[in-house]
Amino acid sequence: MSDTSRTASNATSTNVRLLSEIVLARECTDRAISDPSVSGRIDLYPARIREQCSALGPQDLEELEALATSNHVVVRFFEPLQRVLITLGNSDAAERVGGVLERERGRIDHALGFLERICGTLAQEGSPVTIIKSLDHWPDLGSDLDLYTDTNPARIIALMSLHFKARPDIRSWGDRLASKWNFIVPGLPELVEVHAGRLGQMGEQTAITRSLAARARIIQLGAHQFSVAAPEDRIVISTLQRMYRHFYIRLCDIADNAQLVGSGVVDFAYLRWLSSAAGLWEGIATYLTIVSEYVERYRGEGIALPASVRRSAKFGADDIRYRSKFLRVPIVPHSAILYARELKSFLFRGDLRNSLRLGLMPCLATAAALEYRFTGSDKGIW
Repeated sequence: MSDTSRTASNATSTNVRLLSEIVLARECTDRAISDPSVSGRIDLYPARIREQCSALGPQDLEELEALATSNHVVVRFFEPLQRVLITLGNSDAAERVGGVLERERGRIDHALGFLERICGTLAQEGSPVTIIKSLDHWPDLGSDLDLYTDTNPARIIALMSLHFKARPDIRSWGDRLASKWNFIVPGLPELVEVHAGRLGQMGEQTAITRSLAARARIIQLGAHQFSVAAPEDRIVISTLQRMYRHFYIRLCDIADNAQLVGSGVVDFAYLRWLSSAAGLWEGIATYLTIVSEYVERYRGEGIALPASVRRSAKFGADDIRYRSKFLRVPIVPHSAILYARELKSFLFRGDLRNSLRLGLMPCLATAAALEYRFTGSDKGIW
């Protein structure tokens, strides 16, 4: 590695630590924010935060914004960072951070307005949808809007076109297998991603979708109301995305699931029953163990997990490496073991149709890797 590359890598690692520190371990900053009598005491902030934040310049903030955006923690990072900067007297950086927050909140407000209208219209037309993934990041929002529906896809396409002048984006092979459509909606920068009747990279998961809509919860975000997946379904869907599809974990996934488990609303007995039926329990146990161990690095203690979760985990955070903006999950042998167990569960139950779907994944993954190597993009495949 050249000196320039090594310097860039070190800077990125430092930024990742700062993001993790502020997003995951905020006891000191939260105390300073909530208690006016101590809000000006710089010594309340850990020395590593004070030292790095006091020297942040325009280029540093640009790099942090790009990293926070990729990890869907812009609000959760920059909101407390702004208060830290004000306390430290770094007014120029604090002003720039304020601009970032204003733009991001504007984007989120705009997207939520569209999302509420889309969900409300589809429900009124007898084609209700459940929001998955997108609102898990609140007060942040992801880069697209994810929905699940049991409605026939042709009807969803017709309704989206009729009411919102939306058109489906070009579908990859993976999209077709997963029974997934991305809609381009005029006036909405984010894609609207609709999963119809299936979940999983290959659309292999149908057992976990049978009760997804029935168990959905209504939540209130400001003036908006949304139907979102139940806590256990949220964990299953997040695990599918991170451990069985992308093989990387964003900081938002760590923060989202740590908050969800820490709130005490997860029924672990039901989660184990649901995920075991889908062949995903060990993947979920591994995912939650990684989350807990990563949180422990910055908070001093992990999240409270049942002993059954830790016993079932196949590996932990020590096997995860940061690379290219995300925490990377090794595919071989780590993710391959989880994939094999999922496939084995389908074969054991005699679910040949979904076994065949899942059996195509190594071929698709290989094609995507080759496409990315030669073109720099795997969009047409993955």
